[in-house]
Amino acid sequence: SHYNLMQNYPNPFNPSTNIEYIVPENSFVTLKVYNQLGQEISVLVNAIKNKGRYNVTWSAGSAPSGIYYYKITAGNFSDVKKMILMK
Repeated sequence: SHYNLMQNYPNPFNPSTNIEYIVPENSFVTLKVYNQLGQEISVLVNAIKNKGRYNVTWSAGSAPSGIYYYKITAGNFSDVKKMILMK
């Protein structure tokens, strides 16, 4: 009954990881990946989502090893979590 952004799994990961989140009501959702400098690397979600639980896969592709952050914004909710890419 509330917004939730889960820790990605696996973590550390190579070459892809799963990110799960919960939306308690229809909302416009953005889920983005950032590098350590705060630069946007990837947009995973940018759409209206119905109430429910969602799972998104991020394929790091040619991104270098390091620490990345993923941020969700939905309604008045925002959260950030850290993940580690090890190649």
